[in-house]
Amino acid sequence: MVTEESLKLYYSIGEVAEMFGVNTSLIRFWEKEFDVINPHKNKKGNRQFTKADVDNFHLIYHLVKEKGMTLKGAQQQLKNRKDETELHFEVIKRLKGIKEELLSIKNQLP
Repeated sequence: MVTEESLKLYYSIGEVAEMFGVNTSLIRFWEKEFDVINPHKNKKGNRQFTKADVDNFHLIYHLVKEKGMTLKGAQQQLKNRKDETELHFEVIKRLKGIKEELLSIKNQLP
């Protein structure tokens, strides 16, 4: 099934902030701190984030907000072991999905 979200080429800073439940100022700050984030800017100067940028935000959010790493630690992790970090994040994401599915099945049982 193709959703409208999967067809989007660019996301505004507001949309990205809403995805993660954070302020737009944090998105701008992370953009400056992490060189893996490279939004396009239109003629007005508005940031336009790609799917790859959003995926990198997922990694940053996971490292900083969920694992409690410092910004320097997260920068080093992405610089030195990005592939390993992405793989680890994907495994966690899949396990969370399985957990949600199992809880849903449990709640449907009498």
